[in-house]
Amino acid sequence: MALLTSHLHRFNSNTLRHSTYPSADSGGGLVVYPTYGRHRCSAIAINAPSSLTGVTPIRWGYTSVQGFRDEMEDEIVIRSDALDSFSYAAVFDGHAGSSSVNFLREELYKECVGALQVGSLLSGGDFAAIKEALIKAFENVDRNLLKWLETNGKEKDESGSTATVMFIRNDISFIAHIGDSCAVLSRSGQIEELTDSHRPYGSSKAAIQEVKRIKEAGGWIVNGRICGDIAVSRAFGDIRFKTKKDEMLKKGVSEGRWPEKFVSRIEFKGDMVVATPDIFQVPLTSDVEFIILASDGLWDYMKSSEVVSYVRDQLRKHGNVQLACEALAQVALDRRSQDNISIIIADLGRTEWKNLPAQRQNVVVELVQAAATIGLVTVGIWMSSYLS
Repeated sequence: MALLTSHLHRFNSNTLRHSTYPSADSGGGLVVYPTYGRHRCSAIAINAPSSLTGVTPIRWGYTSVQGFRDEMEDEIVIRSDALDSFSYAAVFDGHAGSSSVNFLREELYKECVGALQVGSLLSGGDFAAIKEALIKAFENVDRNLLKWLETNGKEKDESGSTATVMFIRNDISFIAHIGDSCAVLSRSGQIEELTDSHRPYGSSKAAIQEVKRIKEAGGWIVNGRICGDIAVSRAFGDIRFKTKKDEMLKKGVSEGRWPEKFVSRIEFKGDMVVATPDIFQVPLTSDVEFIILASDGLWDYMKSSEVVSYVRDQLRKHGNVQLACEALAQVALDRRSQDNISIIIADLGRTEWKNLPAQRQNVVVELVQAAATIGLVTVGIWMSSYLS
């Protein structure tokens, strides 16, 4: 069993000094939390051969980048072959502090293990039972987090976190998702977006549903933010939108954010931010190459199609999924991503990357681009002739 080396990149750093604190996990592997001064990455990454005979083990790449933010609020966790031949991978994107993320790092995994009966539900393949178990696990963890915040003197802690969690075996994957991180899949180079962003704005079906749910709960949207405050509609924590809604209204009045007359008309009928996850079952057929989980620090600056194309090009060059992951994070930084960036890539190990033909652009796209170029040249020539 080999321990993957964790990597942290800083947009303007040379050499980072760090120390590592290993400990044993329940499976006998190692848990490593490296610290890098202000710029840190913590992850659990245990590489183990697949327990399925004749099946190539999944190859993991991961990286976490603080970027231009003053604080690192992301977390990534990977546990290989942790649940009856299924691996667990998670990306947490925290906000308003790191308390919620620190709580979730271990607690969500533990709750999922219990709900999934140590993986037996996953192996059984009953999607309805798996979905019910994961929804229950997420909602239980959120209740426990809110209780922990209230009983540990953190009533004023406004932290929260999204979570995109994957349970994966070589032939199938289950994804549980809340928030605005994203999971995408490459199927012979074709992009498949596996999750929807839970944001209270936009014209997508998911966004429209979120806005409807928030308004039915008694909330309102200002400039794409719930109560003019938060731009994500499903998350762990965020106590002010759950058990402290009345206190949130009073605070808003005292800060002059809204008048008392407006508050007197508010009647909450539910929580505006919820931790109920979307659950997806994803068969991993022979043409599936890899899956990427990443926080919005990547997706807000790169399209899914760009990400998949870039990773494929990197793997074709050197076949190293860790190097591809690091290079991808650097591209987001080069595009001036203003957020923390956390990325996990699960390469299913089926593709002979160095023998893969060079990726060809879509013929239709090439024709459109050629026509546009010819059109511009023609207009330029006409204008030159006209002006002369």
